[in-house]
Amino acid sequence: MKLGYDLTIEQTQKLTMTPELIQAIQILQFNSQELEAFVQDELMQNPVLEYDGSEPKKESEVSKTETLEKKESEEADFDLREKVKEAEYDDISYKQWEYNKDKDETSFEQFVSRDETLEDSLLLQLTFSNLRGTELKIGRYIVEAIDDNGYLTVDIPQVAKLFKVYESVVEGVLDVIQTFEPSGVGARTLEECLIIQLAAKGLLEDSVEYIIYNHLQDLGENKLNKVSKATGLTVEQVQMVADLIRTLEPKPGRKFSSGDTIKYMVPDVIVEKVEDTYQVVTNEGTIPRLMVSPYYMNLAKQSPNDEELSKYLNDRYNAAIWLIKSIEQRKQTIYNVVSSVIEHQKDFLDNGPKYLKTLTLKQVAEDLNVHESTVSRSINGKYMQTPRGVFEIKYFFSSGVVDSSGEGMSSNSIKTFIKEIIDSEDPKKPYSDQDMVEILSRKGIEISRRTVAKYREGMNILSSSKRRRY
Repeated sequence: MKLGYDLTIEQTQKLTMTPELIQAIQILQFNSQELEAFVQDELMQNPVLEYDGSEPKKESEVSKTETLEKKESEEADFDLREKVKEAEYDDISYKQWEYNKDKDETSFEQFVSRDETLEDSLLLQLTFSNLRGTELKIGRYIVEAIDDNGYLTVDIPQVAKLFKVYESVVEGVLDVIQTFEPSGVGARTLEECLIIQLAAKGLLEDSVEYIIYNHLQDLGENKLNKVSKATGLTVEQVQMVADLIRTLEPKPGRKFSSGDTIKYMVPDVIVEKVEDTYQVVTNEGTIPRLMVSPYYMNLAKQSPNDEELSKYLNDRYNAAIWLIKSIEQRKQTIYNVVSSVIEHQKDFLDNGPKYLKTLTLKQVAEDLNVHESTVSRSINGKYMQTPRGVFEIKYFFSSGVVDSSGEGMSSNSIKTFIKEIIDSEDPKKPYSDQDMVEILSRKGIEISRRTVAKYREGMNILSSSKRRRY
């Protein structure tokens, strides 16, 4: 055995993640809102970078720019001083945008209205009530203690102690608030919420009130025979009570805005049918359009001998160009992925959800000759507008089963079949999960009873015993 120190030279290969590569991966994964926030941060940190306010390029201009970018992409870094010396430099992407007040028009789309919240509605009704003085203050406190679903979240004794009044005073104020719209608001329990709504409609009877307070869970589980025996009503009468209760709103406040409602969702790509083919168009409105500021280009030109300034501007220029290229690469990758998805899911676009096929990240990755992680990042939080509606791109990726023809059938497609079967069933003799297995088998879809139950529960559809009507 030889012990000692040696100097040896060996050759190894390893992948190093540069900051630029990490940034490009992050940009690919960002949805449109995250990308906008990221660009805002970059604009604050990099003075060379600014928004491009010019009109979108025409096809001929895009081709010219793409040719230039392809040439530049072969270079590792850019020397800003060399760039500004080129007399021919007039890349459309980096032209200065000038603000023109005459062309700037104000439209109503620039203003977003504020949705009315439940608290806003109740406070307005409280203002027009007969409550005054301390009772009005108690009413405001109670309204502010009602959650987004419309339920009171504080105890009466707690409020009475806070305002140093009798509990009966607080109860009286609460009774007034419980007459406000929406009906059922201010209730402390589900049972009380339902009772308030029935009373407001003049439909509250002793037998109905008894069932709500004592057999609400039995109704939810469709145990109508048990309720019938306990109340002396016929099963048909209990069924009528159950139907009546189902017309009520268990969460009266949910029709109001919570104050942080998302206003709308903008698709990243748009798929349009042109004759017999589907065309993919990138939604340019979701992509920040950036350019290099001509001011700093001129500054570098005017200070060719200032090494420190030139180094700073070079670094900022390279960072700006890399960001612009990364955003463009993100756009192209999403376009390529969606184009591949459309090729696989053409039957869905032609015929509807029942024709959605199984599709995996691996299949698309092989089509585009990229890694699966690239496909995964490119569909994360992205949306596609199609003639069938707006879908998250992830919707088109799902596992499933093989049908009788040997083609894969998506789990979402099978769920559509199951829903159609249940919608067409006889309510008095609903299909069991095993019945649906046999019906699907006749359609060429081989699936286990356990899987049917899993898909049914995923769609929040009750079991056959709870769907049965008498």
